[in-house]
Amino acid sequence: MSDARGRRTWSRDLVALAGLAVIALTVAAALLAPVVAPADPLKNDLLSRLTPPMWAAGGERAHPLGTDTLGRDLLSRLLYGARVSLVVALAAVALAGVVGVTLGLVCGYYGGWLDDVVMRVGDIHLAFPVILLGFVVLSVVGASLGTVIAVLAVTSWITYARIVRGEALSLRDRDFVEAARALGARDAYLLRRHVLPNVWPPIIVVATFSVARVIIAEASLSFLGMGVPPPAPTWGAMLDEGRNYLTTGWWLALFPGVAILLLVLGVNLVGDWLRDLLDPRLEKGL
Repeated sequence: MSDARGRRTWSRDLVALAGLAVIALTVAAALLAPVVAPADPLKNDLLSRLTPPMWAAGGERAHPLGTDTLGRDLLSRLLYGARVSLVVALAAVALAGVVGVTLGLVCGYYGGWLDDVVMRVGDIHLAFPVILLGFVVLSVVGASLGTVIAVLAVTSWITYARIVRGEALSLRDRDFVEAARALGARDAYLLRRHVLPNVWPPIIVVATFSVARVIIAEASLSFLGMGVPPPAPTWGAMLDEGRNYLTTGWWLALFPGVAILLLVLGVNLVGDWLRDLLDPRLEKGL
Protein backbone atom coordinates (compact mmCIF):
# COMPACT_ATOMS: atom_id res chain seq x y z
CA MET A 1 0.00 0.00 0.00
CA SER A 2 2.80 2.39 0.89
CA ASP A 3 4.65 1.56 -2.34
CA ALA A 4 1.56 2.27 -4.43
CA ARG A 5 1.01 5.49 -2.54
CA GLY A 6 4.63 6.49 -3.04
CA ARG A 7 4.47 5.82 -6.78
CA ARG A 8 1.28 7.80 -7.06
CA THR A 9 2.77 10.71 -5.13
CA TRP A 10 5.93 10.63 -7.25
CA SER A 11 3.86 10.56 -10.45
CA ARG A 12 1.79 13.51 -9.21
CA ASP A 13 4.89 15.51 -8.37
CA LEU A 14 6.44 14.78 -11.75
CA VAL A 15 3.32 15.94 -13.58
CA ALA A 16 3.19 19.06 -11.42
CA LEU A 17 6.82 19.80 -12.26
CA ALA A 18 5.95 19.59 -15.95
CA GLY A 19 3.14 22.07 -15.38
CA LEU A 20 5.44 24.38 -13.43
CA ALA A 21 7.98 24.19 -16.24
CA VAL A 22 5.36 25.31 -18.77
CA ILE A 23 4.29 28.20 -16.53
CA ALA A 24 7.88 29.24 -15.85
CA LEU A 25 8.70 29.15 -19.56
CA THR A 26 5.65 31.28 -20.36
CA VAL A 27 6.49 33.82 -17.66
CA ALA A 28 10.10 33.98 -18.84
CA ALA A 29 8.99 34.45 -22.44
CA ALA A 30 6.66 37.26 -21.42
CA LEU A 31 9.28 39.04 -19.32
CA LEU A 32 12.04 38.64 -21.89
CA ALA A 33 9.89 39.41 -24.93
CA PRO A 34 11.69 42.69 -25.75
CA VAL A 35 15.01 40.83 -25.68
CA VAL A 36 14.22 37.54 -27.43
CA ALA A 37 11.54 38.65 -29.90
CA PRO A 38 13.05 38.56 -33.40
CA ALA A 39 11.06 41.57 -34.63
CA ASP A 40 8.67 44.33 -33.64
CA PRO A 41 5.28 42.64 -33.09
CA LEU A 42 3.43 45.69 -34.46
CA LYS A 43 5.54 46.36 -37.55
CA ASN A 44 3.78 45.62 -40.84
CA ASP A 45 5.66 44.20 -43.83
CA LEU A 46 3.20 43.45 -46.62
CA LEU A 47 5.95 42.07 -48.83
CA SER A 48 6.45 39.27 -46.27
CA ARG A 49 2.77 38.56 -45.49
CA LEU A 50 1.80 34.93 -44.90
CA THR A 51 5.38 33.72 -44.86
CA PRO A 52 5.32 30.10 -43.59
CA PRO A 53 7.50 28.84 -40.70
CA MET A 54 11.18 28.60 -41.47
CA TRP A 55 11.16 24.78 -41.79
CA ALA A 56 8.38 24.85 -44.42
CA ALA A 57 8.80 25.57 -48.11
CA GLY A 58 9.19 29.31 -48.61
CA GLY A 59 10.03 29.95 -44.96
CA GLU A 60 12.61 32.45 -43.74
CA ARG A 61 15.02 32.27 -40.80
CA ALA A 62 14.10 35.86 -39.93
CA HIS A 63 10.57 34.65 -39.09
CA PRO A 64 10.91 31.29 -37.28
CA LEU A 65 7.14 30.75 -36.95
CA GLY A 66 6.15 32.70 -40.05
CA THR A 67 4.21 35.93 -40.43
CA ASP A 68 0.53 36.93 -40.36
CA THR A 69 -1.66 38.63 -42.95
CA LEU A 70 0.09 41.97 -42.42
CA GLY A 71 3.60 40.54 -42.45
CA ARG A 72 4.07 40.81 -38.68
CA ASP A 73 6.36 38.24 -37.07
CA LEU A 74 4.25 35.53 -35.45
CA LEU A 75 6.79 34.49 -32.81
CA SER A 76 7.14 38.08 -31.61
CA ARG A 77 3.37 38.44 -31.36
CA LEU A 78 3.14 35.19 -29.41
CA LEU A 79 5.74 36.38 -26.92
CA TYR A 80 4.05 39.73 -26.38
CA GLY A 81 0.64 38.06 -26.33
CA ALA A 82 1.79 35.99 -23.36
CA ARG A 83 2.19 39.26 -21.48
CA VAL A 84 -1.44 40.17 -22.06
CA SER A 85 -2.73 36.74 -21.03
CA LEU A 86 -0.68 36.65 -17.83
CA VAL A 87 -1.40 40.24 -16.80
CA VAL A 88 -5.14 39.85 -17.36
CA ALA A 89 -5.28 36.47 -15.61
CA LEU A 90 -3.23 37.42 -12.56
CA ALA A 91 -4.83 40.83 -12.10
CA ALA A 92 -8.39 39.53 -12.51
CA VAL A 93 -7.81 36.61 -10.12
CA ALA A 94 -6.19 38.88 -7.53
CA LEU A 95 -9.02 41.42 -7.71
CA ALA A 96 -11.72 38.75 -7.59
CA GLY A 97 -9.95 37.03 -4.71
CA VAL A 98 -9.70 40.18 -2.59
CA VAL A 99 -13.37 41.05 -3.11
CA GLY A 100 -14.64 37.49 -2.74
CA VAL A 101 -12.58 36.60 0.32
CA THR A 102 -13.53 39.83 2.08
CA LEU A 103 -17.25 39.37 1.42
CA GLY A 104 -17.09 35.69 2.31
CA LEU A 105 -15.40 36.39 5.64
CA VAL A 106 -17.85 39.10 6.60
CA CYS A 107 -20.94 37.16 5.49
CA GLY A 108 -19.87 33.88 7.06
CA TYR A 109 -18.76 35.40 10.36
CA TYR A 110 -21.61 37.86 10.94
CA GLY A 111 -24.46 36.37 8.88
CA GLY A 112 -27.68 38.37 8.96
CA TRP A 113 -29.19 40.46 6.19
CA LEU A 114 -25.84 41.23 4.56
CA ASP A 115 -25.20 37.51 4.11
CA ASP A 116 -28.63 37.06 2.51
CA VAL A 117 -28.16 40.00 0.14
CA VAL A 118 -24.66 39.03 -1.00
CA MET A 119 -25.57 35.38 -1.55
CA ARG A 120 -28.73 36.28 -3.52
CA VAL A 121 -26.71 38.67 -5.68
CA GLY A 122 -24.28 35.81 -6.22
CA ASP A 123 -27.13 33.49 -7.24
CA ILE A 124 -28.31 36.01 -9.82
CA HIS A 125 -24.77 36.47 -11.05
CA LEU A 126 -24.29 32.73 -11.52
CA ALA A 127 -27.37 32.61 -13.74
CA PHE A 128 -25.50 34.48 -16.49
CA PRO A 129 -22.82 32.74 -18.60
CA VAL A 130 -19.41 34.34 -18.07
CA ILE A 131 -18.69 34.99 -21.75
CA LEU A 132 -22.16 36.40 -22.41
CA LEU A 133 -21.96 38.72 -19.40
CA GLY A 134 -18.48 39.88 -20.39
CA PHE A 135 -19.54 40.42 -24.00
CA VAL A 136 -22.54 42.56 -22.97
CA VAL A 137 -20.59 44.68 -20.48
CA LEU A 138 -17.66 45.26 -22.82
CA SER A 139 -20.05 46.16 -25.64
CA VAL A 140 -21.53 48.90 -23.47
CA VAL A 141 -18.45 50.34 -21.72
CA GLY A 142 -15.89 49.61 -24.44
CA ALA A 143 -12.98 47.19 -24.45
CA SER A 144 -9.62 48.02 -22.88
CA LEU A 145 -7.08 46.22 -20.73
CA GLY A 146 -8.56 47.65 -17.54
CA THR A 147 -12.18 46.90 -18.41
CA VAL A 148 -11.35 43.34 -19.47
CA ILE A 149 -9.64 42.74 -16.12
CA ALA A 150 -12.56 44.29 -14.22
CA VAL A 151 -15.18 42.28 -16.11
CA LEU A 152 -13.37 38.98 -15.62
CA ALA A 153 -12.87 39.77 -11.93
CA VAL A 154 -16.58 40.53 -11.50
CA THR A 155 -17.46 37.17 -13.01
CA SER A 156 -15.25 35.31 -10.49
CA TRP A 157 -15.76 36.83 -7.05
CA ILE A 158 -18.76 34.70 -6.06
CA THR A 159 -16.71 31.49 -6.17
CA TYR A 160 -14.34 32.80 -3.51
CA ALA A 161 -17.17 34.29 -1.48
CA ARG A 162 -19.11 31.02 -1.29
CA ILE A 163 -16.10 28.92 -0.30
CA VAL A 164 -14.86 31.37 2.34
CA ARG A 165 -18.38 31.88 3.69
CA GLY A 166 -18.81 28.15 4.23
CA GLU A 167 -15.45 27.88 6.00
CA ALA A 168 -16.14 30.95 8.14
CA LEU A 169 -19.54 29.55 9.18
CA SER A 170 -17.88 26.40 10.51
CA LEU A 171 -14.94 28.20 12.12
CA ARG A 172 -16.73 30.99 13.98
CA ASP A 173 -18.11 28.58 16.59
CA ARG A 174 -14.98 26.48 17.03
CA ASP A 175 -13.50 26.20 20.52
CA PHE A 176 -10.30 28.11 19.72
CA VAL A 177 -12.32 31.02 18.30
CA GLU A 178 -14.67 31.02 21.30
CA ALA A 179 -11.68 30.94 23.65
CA ALA A 180 -10.06 33.92 21.94
CA ARG A 181 -13.38 35.76 22.01
CA ALA A 182 -13.75 35.04 25.73
CA LEU A 183 -10.31 36.54 26.32
CA GLY A 184 -11.50 39.80 24.78
CA ALA A 185 -10.27 39.46 21.21
CA ARG A 186 -12.06 41.75 18.76
CA ASP A 187 -13.80 40.51 15.65
CA ALA A 188 -11.19 42.01 13.34
CA TYR A 189 -8.44 40.14 15.21
CA LEU A 190 -10.40 36.89 15.15
CA LEU A 191 -10.98 37.15 11.42
CA ARG A 192 -7.37 38.00 10.68
CA ARG A 193 -5.66 35.67 13.15
CA HIS A 194 -7.93 32.64 13.41
CA VAL A 195 -10.40 32.48 10.52
CA LEU A 196 -8.45 33.75 7.52
CA PRO A 197 -5.40 31.44 7.94
CA ASN A 198 -7.72 28.42 7.91
CA VAL A 199 -9.37 29.35 4.61
CA TRP A 200 -6.14 29.90 2.66
CA PRO A 201 -5.70 26.32 1.38
CA PRO A 202 -8.98 26.14 -0.59
CA ILE A 203 -8.55 29.72 -1.77
CA ILE A 204 -5.09 28.96 -3.18
CA VAL A 205 -6.49 25.98 -5.08
CA VAL A 206 -9.46 27.93 -6.44
CA ALA A 207 -7.22 30.82 -7.45
CA THR A 208 -4.92 28.49 -9.37
CA PHE A 209 -7.77 26.97 -11.37
CA SER A 210 -9.24 30.44 -11.85
CA VAL A 211 -6.06 31.57 -13.62
CA ALA A 212 -6.64 28.90 -16.27
CA ARG A 213 -10.30 29.81 -16.57
CA VAL A 214 -9.54 33.52 -16.97
CA ILE A 215 -6.92 32.81 -19.63
CA ILE A 216 -9.54 30.95 -21.66
CA ALA A 217 -12.16 33.64 -21.02
CA GLU A 218 -9.79 36.42 -22.13
CA ALA A 219 -8.85 34.48 -25.25
CA SER A 220 -12.54 33.87 -25.99
CA LEU A 221 -13.41 37.55 -25.66
CA SER A 222 -10.47 38.50 -27.88
CA PHE A 223 -11.57 35.87 -30.39
CA LEU A 224 -14.99 37.53 -30.47
CA GLY A 225 -13.41 40.97 -30.91
CA MET A 226 -14.25 42.19 -27.39
CA GLY A 227 -10.90 41.69 -25.66
CA VAL A 228 -7.88 43.96 -25.40
CA PRO A 229 -8.17 46.17 -28.50
CA PRO A 230 -5.55 46.16 -31.29
CA PRO A 231 -2.78 46.75 -32.02
CA ALA A 232 -1.88 44.91 -28.79
CA PRO A 233 -1.22 41.25 -29.72
CA THR A 234 -3.43 38.72 -27.93
CA TRP A 235 -3.63 34.99 -28.45
CA GLY A 236 -7.40 35.05 -28.88
CA ALA A 237 -7.27 37.74 -31.57
CA MET A 238 -4.53 35.80 -33.35
CA LEU A 239 -6.80 32.75 -33.37
CA ASP A 240 -9.60 34.85 -34.79
CA GLU A 241 -7.36 36.03 -37.60
CA GLY A 242 -6.05 32.55 -38.29
CA ARG A 243 -9.45 30.87 -38.62
CA ASN A 244 -9.93 32.54 -42.00
CA TYR A 245 -6.63 31.14 -43.31
CA LEU A 246 -6.71 27.52 -42.16
CA THR A 247 -5.87 26.21 -45.62
CA THR A 248 -3.41 28.87 -46.80
CA GLY A 249 -1.87 29.94 -43.47
CA TRP A 250 -2.37 27.08 -41.01
CA TRP A 251 0.36 28.42 -38.71
CA LEU A 252 -1.69 31.53 -37.90
CA ALA A 253 -4.16 29.54 -35.79
CA LEU A 254 -1.98 26.57 -34.82
CA PHE A 255 0.67 28.30 -32.74
CA PRO A 256 -1.64 30.59 -30.69
CA GLY A 257 -3.94 27.61 -30.08
CA VAL A 258 -1.05 25.45 -28.89
CA ALA A 259 0.19 28.28 -26.65
CA ILE A 260 -3.22 28.58 -24.96
CA LEU A 261 -3.51 24.81 -24.65
CA LEU A 262 -0.11 24.34 -23.04
CA LEU A 263 -0.44 27.23 -20.59
CA VAL A 264 -3.93 26.25 -19.45
CA LEU A 265 -2.87 22.62 -19.15
CA GLY A 266 0.19 23.58 -17.11
CA VAL A 267 -1.87 25.70 -14.72
CA ASN A 268 -4.45 22.93 -14.28
CA LEU A 269 -1.76 20.34 -13.57
CA VAL A 270 -0.31 22.56 -10.85
CA GLY A 271 -3.84 23.17 -9.53
CA ASP A 272 -4.47 19.42 -9.26
CA TRP A 273 -1.21 18.99 -7.38
CA LEU A 274 -2.01 21.83 -4.98
CA ARG A 275 -5.48 20.43 -4.37
CA ASP A 276 -4.05 17.04 -3.42
CA LEU A 277 -1.34 18.65 -1.31
CA LEU A 278 -3.49 21.15 0.60
CA ASP A 279 -6.61 19.00 1.10
CA PRO A 280 -5.67 16.16 3.47
CA ARG A 281 -9.13 14.63 3.11
CA LEU A 282 -8.12 13.41 -0.36
CA GLU A 283 -5.39 11.29 1.18
CA LYS A 284 -8.07 8.94 2.57
CA GLY A 285 -8.74 7.78 -0.96
CA LEU A 286 -5.13 6.68 -1.54
